[in-house]
Amino acid sequence: MEYTIREARPEDMEQVLGLVQELAHFEKEPDAVEITKQDLVKHGFGEQKMFHCFVADTDDGIAGIALVYPRYSTWKGPAIHLEDLIVSEKMRGSGLGTALLDQVVKYGDSLGVKRICWEVLDWNEPAIAFYEKKGANVLRDWDVVQLDEKGIKNYMESLN
Repeated sequence: MEYTIREARPEDMEQVLGLVQELAHFEKEPDAVEITKQDLVKHGFGEQKMFHCFVADTDDGIAGIALVYPRYSTWKGPAIHLEDLIVSEKMRGSGLGTALLDQVVKYGDSLGVKRICWEVLDWNEPAIAFYEKKGANVLRDWDVVQLDEKGIKNYMESLN
């Protein structure tokens, strides 16, 4: 199947959300997605653009996405974070993942970033192998640390 990698448009966000939900099912978190199409439009195309998104457009619609946002490393300088690289299950192995990652790396290079970073689940061996084949370092000695919405609220309450 032929595809085109292009920058996402607001009208793509419903299909982007569908891929995010597909990823949540794959990652065994089917009820974790809270965002809406309207959130994606607001945050990706509003006054304060919070992310940049590339899509893999096919005759059947959007079959993959790569969503990135700016970061800053106190050791290296400007960076971008690849939040998600998603390829629909039916299109895995078609080259879409490589094409999307290629676009992310070109984008980061055009911005002059010193690092592109992302996370991968430790049990997702196909993704780990894919990234390592592309030359990425999988840092297995780092743990992801997060405060979720409830954690933020509890933290704030502890300050009072």
